[in-house]
Amino acid sequence: MQATRSIRLPHKLSACRLIHNHHILRSSDPAGRTTSFGFRTVPEESKESLVKGVFDSVASKYDLMNDASSLGVHRLWKDSFVDTLKPGRKGPLRCIDVAGGTGDIALRILDHARENYADRETTVDIVDINAQMLKEGFLRFKKTMYHNTPQPAFQFKNDSYDLYTIAFGIRNCTSIPAVLSEAYRVLKPGATFACLEFSKVNNPLLGTLYDQYSFTVIPLLGTILAGDRDSYQYLVESIRKFPSQPEFAQMIRDAGFSTGGDFDGGAWTDLWGGIASIHTGVKI
Repeated sequence: MQATRSIRLPHKLSACRLIHNHHILRSSDPAGRTTSFGFRTVPEESKESLVKGVFDSVASKYDLMNDASSLGVHRLWKDSFVDTLKPGRKGPLRCIDVAGGTGDIALRILDHARENYADRETTVDIVDINAQMLKEGFLRFKKTMYHNTPQPAFQFKNDSYDLYTIAFGIRNCTSIPAVLSEAYRVLKPGATFACLEFSKVNNPLLGTLYDQYSFTVIPLLGTILAGDRDSYQYLVESIRKFPSQPEFAQMIRDAGFSTGGDFDGGAWTDLWGGIASIHTGVKI
């Protein structure tokens, strides 16, 4: 049986660029505004191109580096993320996966819906700022049953999606509140926003070990496997600049979403002691 439409790869649109098109990401007067790029402070208008440069550099080795730097654990986290959402359980969904370039989350959504609920009608729109990441995702999808399924016109209308996912990407965006606001806009009432992101480790001993590993091993692996230490140094630093679990949960609520309480198992679910966390909110 041929699969129905399942994935779109809009080569030139991205979460950040789309938000620019809607005048949300940039303020009306960006002059003098700054944001973080790792441990550096940069002008807001510079961050998008800097992040694009990072992922241009690492795209071809991105999945290999994820496996090496996390010892494969990122696959378990992504599995848990999608399993928690149970796409297809209540019928077909229209999903958008932002910063989803290589297709990890989109494939998991489609497979979960098909394998668990015989749902071949759920769709996923992959959106990414980086053409090289999308190219890697396209090569991956060419090897699957989802390749060459019909591609309707691509639009980001108000109240149009049932599920918005973003995994390990929101910390790279210039304005997190702007991304959350855009997520709220495109989701239907009652729909779910779900974010998987690195977070704050709660156990001091684990935190110390994690810091030592992050700042020594990961940049070294970047040098050996990708020939790019600086990009992986930035990625490690960007994790440390991301808000804590309660702070990010409040940002999600400030965008208009309803969340659980400010505790593990409420507004968020910690993975591996808070190395990563799953945050969800419902559009009300």
